[in-house]
Amino acid sequence: MSQAPTPQAAPSANIVWDDATRAAQFQTWLSHIAPSQNLQIDSLRLASADASFRRYFRIDSCSRNQEEGQRPISYIIMDAPPTQENCQPFVKVAGLMQTAGLHAPQVLAWDEAQGFMLLTDLGAQTMMQVINRADPQANLPLYLQAVDALIAWQLSSKPDVLPPYDEALLRREMALFPDWYITRHKGVEVDETMRFTLDNTFKQIIATVLTQPSVFVHRDFMPRNLMAPTISDGSLGVLDFQDAVYGPITYDIASLMRDAFLSWEEDFCLEVTVRYWERARKAGLPVDSDFGEFYRGVEWMGLQRHLKVAGIFARLTLRDGKPQYLADAPRFIAYIRATCARYRELKPLLRLVDKLEGIVEPDIFGFGRQ
Repeated sequence: MSQAPTPQAAPSANIVWDDATRAAQFQTWLSHIAPSQNLQIDSLRLASADASFRRYFRIDSCSRNQEEGQRPISYIIMDAPPTQENCQPFVKVAGLMQTAGLHAPQVLAWDEAQGFMLLTDLGAQTMMQVINRADPQANLPLYLQAVDALIAWQLSSKPDVLPPYDEALLRREMALFPDWYITRHKGVEVDETMRFTLDNTFKQIIATVLTQPSVFVHRDFMPRNLMAPTISDGSLGVLDFQDAVYGPITYDIASLMRDAFLSWEEDFCLEVTVRYWERARKAGLPVDSDFGEFYRGVEWMGLQRHLKVAGIFARLTLRDGKPQYLADAPRFIAYIRATCARYRELKPLLRLVDKLEGIVEPDIFGFGRQ
């Protein structure tokens, strides 16, 4: 192993810091861990940011054999301000996923007090980036890898390890729809009639999904949070799992096939969901023995998620200054309308949404690629 060069005095200039104090803290932390981790500080660059206050940087290791043409090993650094982000759940769930045999980041160094973390790098391409949008069937192998990872995660489930996905949490999430999407984004006051419809629908959704068996729930299991397999590792990587809970078994498959940023025609969604259901039953997971009943559970669970995410995307735009998220709101309105159109109990919510969106003509309900 080659000897690590002396760390440079400052991180890369392409990293912008709003807080000079935090920039200095980061510089001190990185300079401290660089020798032991053999990091090349001048290779630091921005990797990504997400809907939270976290940012991710990529940095290279100094060790490489240039004569053999080997590329440097890269790592990920998480910048998570402790006043806004709690990293303890991330560390805990990362350990649970590794125990379950999933390809999740390994925590190599963590300054809990300051919110800096060094992680293994799962690659530069997400599943979303390698998906062929024009040919759904071409993506079936990737989706089945995701299904296998999901089943492995669910098989490792134990009660009293992760927070419960209980009635209180389900209700708080759905309240984001009237609070942020209807009132603040649409500028519509929630009157007594609308409140009755929302409360009654929320009550039915909660009653339906809480009858499902509970397993570990990733809570955002979708292609943007899955890393494409690399040459050195043929497994899908799993990211953004810090909000994991113990809850309804249909949640993650609903999240996977009713994506926040990508829509498929329903036949492809059904095919992958059936494949999941078959493999889950064979693995001994407690899915309903009747696929029709199971799929109904997937749809109602998906509806809860769609209401929540529509509210979250409005909040990200209006409160956090991230308008790119609200651009996907029509996708969620389409999901909500498609599910509500299939169930008599949900027709009042369908009428509410149609009025809210100014939809007066009959529509053909389905997922529809966008």
